[in-house]
This record gives sequence, structure tokens and C-alpha cells, in this order.
Amino acid sequence: MSRRSRALSVSLSASLALALLSACSPQKGDDRGPDKRQPGVATGTVIGGTPKRGGTLTVLSNQDFAHLDPARNWVMPTMDFGTRLIYRTLTTFRAAPGKAGSEVVPDLATDLGTPSDGGRTWTFTLKSGLANEDGTPIRARDIKYNVERSFAPDLAGGPDYAQRYLAGAEGYAGPLDGEHLDSITTPDDRTIVFSLRRPVAEFSSTVTLPTFSPVPASREKGVQYDLRPFSSGPYRIESYARGKKLVLVRNTHWDAATDPVRKAYPDRIVVVQGLKGGQIDDRIIESAGADASAVEWSDLQPSSVAKVLPKPGIRQRLSAERTGCTDMLALNTSRAPFDDPKLREAMQYAVDKQAQVTANGGPALNDIATAYLPPSLTGGRAADPVHTGPATGDVKKAEKLLAEAGRGDGFDTTITVSTGDKTRAEALQQSLARVGVRLRIETVDPSVYYDTIGDTANAPDMAISGWCPDYPSAATFLPFVFDGRTIKAKGNQGNVSQFRDKAVERRMDEIAAMPDAGAAARAWNELDREIQRKSPAVPLLWERKPLLAGDNIAGAFGHPSWTGQFDFAVIGLKDPSRSKG
Repeated sequence: MSRRSRALSVSLSASLALALLSACSPQKGDDRGPDKRQPGVATGTVIGGTPKRGGTLTVLSNQDFAHLDPARNWVMPTMDFGTRLIYRTLTTFRAAPGKAGSEVVPDLATDLGTPSDGGRTWTFTLKSGLANEDGTPIRARDIKYNVERSFAPDLAGGPDYAQRYLAGAEGYAGPLDGEHLDSITTPDDRTIVFSLRRPVAEFSSTVTLPTFSPVPASREKGVQYDLRPFSSGPYRIESYARGKKLVLVRNTHWDAATDPVRKAYPDRIVVVQGLKGGQIDDRIIESAGADASAVEWSDLQPSSVAKVLPKPGIRQRLSAERTGCTDMLALNTSRAPFDDPKLREAMQYAVDKQAQVTANGGPALNDIATAYLPPSLTGGRAADPVHTGPATGDVKKAEKLLAEAGRGDGFDTTITVSTGDKTRAEALQQSLARVGVRLRIETVDPSVYYDTIGDTANAPDMAISGWCPDYPSAATFLPFVFDGRTIKAKGNQGNVSQFRDKAVERRMDEIAAMPDAGAAARAWNELDREIQRKSPAVPLLWERKPLLAGDNIAGAFGHPSWTGQFDFAVIGLKDPSRSKG
């Protein structure tokens, strides 16, 4: 990603593996990746038919949002929520299940932008009739201001494409002290021009990110903006008690005539936070009262599997779309023990990936990852593994490498994971113990997970992390995860391994400058293999995202561009009169 990977949520366990295996069957003609098995749910289809306008949609969650400030929002499901409901971007993704959802379409802009100067300059024209939640017009300068905000150190954690792509941005620290970028110009209220340091053929896709949404300078509140983003989308925030409840109501100044993507079916959206995962599942399975009009935010719990899959009426309300992401075990290369490449290579063989599959929902919801790049970026098929061996690991090979590194007796190390991934961490602990590696586990709440492991000075030796492409290009993946120049002291989002390698960085720059997209794609795949040989991380899984909807929900499907999260642009209710809240 290159949008940042989804916040790690509650993992599924072996019980789901067994239940799903009994319910799935091969899907013929599926060439999208190595996992030909489908869970016992419909994929690529819409749950509940077409919604009707009105009512209250309830979202039940075990966590708060990491950030709703569009300059800081880079967790995949939260980007879905923010850009579909609260703010609009220059372009966006089509609201459709399956491959069609990957198409980029105009949003605030009249088209996908006009490149010039060989792709170094991009010009966008805003639609007429666009308004903020207070009725004031959305102006090009508002988008410029939010892009500039993304440079502010106090507003760290969001997409950093602007820092990578804009000309003359070195050393820029945001507009909070009155400084502005010359590489973004606004000749008039409806025109915005971006001057880039190099050609970027995919810039139409780049501006789907929350960074490229409007924030009027008059609404600036620094870090407090997170609590009350100013709306340019179909809903505005009525109230927000962090960790407890968020209430959205209609933005009466949003004009559907300017927005063919968002349908805004519900009158009101209520996000209830701080619930237990199993409690959420039980409530949506039962679908009583307001819960019939509810969806869950985080993944289905293992304890709920037997209550869902054997019952067709409930199973048809379960979505389990491919995430398009790669889960990895990031190894902190900035200090001992994993500053030693030999030890890092040993971890490639010490980890039992099959145990990771079991701990995360079984083979129906996971494939073993053999490379960093997901199949969606390698022609639909898994890349050939650099580190070969059985899925359960190669203990002898790992022991040999450890001995060569002078660690034949093993060593002590630490891992930090989201509370929902404790089971996966315990599986890692068991597999590493086979070669004498003693792993201590620390858990943190999902809402602060990335902030915790993104504090580079205090980062653990290991972390379960992941990445998802913002659009179908490895340029949105490898540079964000393995370019040492992207590492930040705080809010370090992609390069969790703190991997620095000058040769890799030079090659990234060379590939980024290639004018031929096909040649660049092949070069990225070769670079993926080269980075694997240096082992800054262990590729673990390619996953699906299981989410349950209440029996009054309509228009629900997992969107491919947001790791399978429900697309909030088009979700609604079958019968609005049944909803409450």
C-alpha cells in the first residue's frame, strides 16, 4: 500500500481452517492467484441486493480509528471509511466488487488529470458546484493546503507520495508556519497543478489517496484535526468520542450530481467502538434490533465460525475477499541481532509458515507467501521463492546458518504484535524455539499498533507487519517497504525493518525512471528477489478478509482496493424502517 497495510486485527485460528475446508470447493477458471479454494461464501458478489435510502447503518468495532485526519490516514480500511464517507479526493476507485473496483475514476476532478512535460507536470480541474459541509466552495487551494500539511512532522503517519514525487520539497516541513510549496500552484479556484521531480505515469492513481482531499487553511487544528475532519463528502461528523462512538450524519451541502461513485444510502452512520470481537460476531449473527442493520469492522473471530458456516442463511452474509497484501515478519536490521544478514537468512528457514496459516484461519483464507510482492503484482501468480524448503520450515538449514553466524546456541529476541495477533506470535515463538531462538511477546492495542512499531528508537526486534499496493504497481510496494530513505523517527509506517541498502535504493531510482511500464514491472520483480536474498523480512501470508453483515444489510461487498473491507460508498439497508440508533 503503497498504501499502508491494514491495521492488524483479530486473527482466525485452526477452527476456522477446519470449518472452511469442509465448506469450500474449487472455483474453475480463477487465474488471479495460487489460492483456488473459496470459503463457503460468495466472493465478488454483493450481499443483500440494492439498498434503499434512509435509516441508520451501525458499524461494530473492537477498536478506534488510527487517524481520520486525511493527512495521516494510511491504514487501508480507515482510508476506505474516510474517503468514501467524510472527504473526497481528486480521483477515486470505482465502487464495484472484484477487478472492476480497481478502476480509477474522477472524483473532485473533472477527469483523470492532464500530464505534460513528459509526465513531470500534472494538471487537474475541479468540478463546478463542489461544496464543503458549511456550504463554502471547495477550492483548489484547499487541496494544495492538505498536501502541504502531509509534510508537517506533527502530522506524521500518512501517505508520503507527495514527499517522494513533488519537486523542490526537500526539507519542507509543512504550512503550519506559513511556508508553502512552489511545486503546487493554483492558477484559479478550480485548477491545481503539480510539478514533479520525475515523470510519474501513474499520478492519476496517486491522487486517490486521502492526502489529495481538501482541507481549508481556516479549519487547521494541528493534531486536533484528527477529532473532527471537515467534510467534503456525503457525511459530516456529528460527534466523536474516541474509543467509544463516532456518529456521522448527512452533509446537506454534498451534491450527488457531482459524485457518481458515492450513493450515501443511510441517513446516519454510527460506529460503536471498544467491543469484544466475539460479542460483535454474536450480535450480528443474531441480527436483533439495530444489529440487523450492522456490519463488523474487524475480522470474524474463530469462536464464531461454527455459528456461521454451517448455516446458509448466515453464511451468505459473510464476505471473504482477497486482501491483495503481503503479511511479513519484519526483522529490525538497525541493531543486533538482526543487523547480521546471516541471522536474518536463518529466520527464513526457522519460521513455520504452515503454522502461520493455521493460526490465521487455515488454507481457505490464506496462502503461504513466497515473496514480498503479492500475486496481484506478479501477473496473478506467486513469485518463485528465493528461500526454498518445506512450509513447516527447514530446521537443519536454520541451525547451520545460526552456527555460521556464531549463534549456534540460539539467542533472545522480542516481538511486538497487535492483541489480535497473539496467536500468530505464539506460533512464531514455538517454531523459533526449535532452533534455540527464545522469543518474548509483547502485545498492544490495534489502534496504536503502527504508532508503536513506527517509533524507530524503541522498535522491537520483530513485528508482524504487512503492505498492500495503493494501485496495481510494484512502485507502490517495494520502495515503501525497503527504501531506507523513507525511514522516520516517529510514524515510520512502511520500512518497519529499518532496512538501508544503497544498492537497492539506486536500483529503485533506476526502475522508477523507466518510461516503459512493462519493463519496470519486470525489473521490480527482479529487485524483489534481490531484496529477499538480503532477508530484511520473512514473507508469511497472502490473506483474505472475513467480515459479517447483519440480515438487513444490502449493497455490501469487500472492495479490492481496501484489503477486502466493505465499500462504504454503496452500503446501506434493505428496509430502513427496521434500523435504530
